[in-house]
Amino acid sequence: MSALQRLDSPLMPLRNDVWAANNAHSDVRYQLQVEAEPDSLCRVLNLFALQFLVPHRVNVEQHDDLLNIEIGISGLSWHRAELIAQKMRNLICVTEVRLSEIGKAW
Repeated sequence: MSALQRLDSPLMPLRNDVWAANNAHSDVRYQLQVEAEPDSLCRVLNLFALQFLVPHRVNVEQHDDLLNIEIGISGLSWHRAELIAQKMRNLICVTEVRLSEIGKAW
């Protein structure tokens, strides 16, 4: 599918969490410390893009050689949120990941 065909088609549906389909969905916040490299932010945000997810909030501040990143996203089961956090921890540029729930979406 070309880029132009993607623009003409309706928005892609949200990807279902088949492992936790009956679990409550919530708003979650990721707080990360990442090495301040040119591609670090892209690597982290790509984990959401690969699952067709768009964060509703991204805040980045640089302190010395680290980036402090805060990402807010809605509509994830806790299981799925933890899986994404684990994938973040596996990135070589990430030094710390904290995950917290900030409220029920539905």
